[in-house]
Amino acid sequence: MTSDSVLKKITVNEVIGYLFSLGLAGVFLYFALYNVDSKSLFEIIKSASIPWIAIFAFLTLFAHYLRALRWQIILSSVKKDASTFNLFGALLIGYGVNNIIPRLGEISRAVAAGHSEGVSRSSVFGTIIVERIVDIIFFGLCVVASSFLYQGNLYGEFPWLKTTIFIGSFLILISVIVLVLAIRFVDKFNSIIMFIIGHVSSTAGKKLASIFEKMTHGFSSLKGVKNYFLVISLSVLMMFVYSTTTYVGLLSLGMQEVQNVDFASAWIIMSLSSIGVMIPTPGGIGSYHTITKSVLVSLFGFSIAISAAYAILTHGISYIVHIIMAVFFFFLFKKRFPKNNKNLLVGLNDNE
Repeated sequence: MTSDSVLKKITVNEVIGYLFSLGLAGVFLYFALYNVDSKSLFEIIKSASIPWIAIFAFLTLFAHYLRALRWQIILSSVKKDASTFNLFGALLIGYGVNNIIPRLGEISRAVAAGHSEGVSRSSVFGTIIVERIVDIIFFGLCVVASSFLYQGNLYGEFPWLKTTIFIGSFLILISVIVLVLAIRFVDKFNSIIMFIIGHVSSTAGKKLASIFEKMTHGFSSLKGVKNYFLVISLSVLMMFVYSTTTYVGLLSLGMQEVQNVDFASAWIIMSLSSIGVMIPTPGGIGSYHTITKSVLVSLFGFSIAISAAYAILTHGISYIVHIIMAVFFFFLFKKRFPKNNKNLLVGLNDNE
């Protein structure tokens, strides 16, 4: 595919959406760094422990490996013997792309996994939607658990938190209902698509109906008591690894010597900062920093400078790890699957 054909696929709405996400990141960064002394900030970051930083990077990748294992289980009915290594690589490609263009990483991840495993990219994308719903459920449960772990009134410190949980729960419920209906009445959904799109283009209607049918296959991928148990177990383990990674981030700056923080504190920080990652800014830039700094200052009494330094350091490590690994796997996949090079990160609009 030529650069001109790629440019033709970029719509005005997509450009506006990307500019909006950049603007949103800029606004959040302004609030994250407001009243922060830059000299003190960089001095704190420079004092970070290299060994703890290395452990933080390792745990970040380990959590992604667990995610790849969970994804393999969710994907099992689409392809039973999917390679964990290929899924791990596709996952990191997705994270790398998300660091630049929000939410495009999910499509890139589906494309990379589809090509490396030789399965429908649309079906793979359906499993990613299921996985994202599972993520939101477990992160929501982590936030609820944080309200019991925190010694004070968590909802009093962050009045918006209850509303966020309520809206999130409502959206999850709606998503689950839509998925169940799509799986159960796939033929009727296809008929509706053909009726609406078919008036404009019969070919386009059939194409879209075919993609939807494959995505529906992905929606219904998680089956069996054993698979449910494994997905739940891996999800819980991932939350503990994320919390451990957060605690290591605190240790890297010696924050345990400033305030009394422990694993429970790290769990609370991880749970609330995850909300910042879900906001559609490139790689959580700005939104993660603002919420994380606010949690450290408001809940645990850290100074603005060290709180901002923690946010910048931990986000920076994750960001660099994701970019490096995404580039590595992108070129590895290009070498291992040369027939698919021209379509490796294009989109879902094919029949593969």
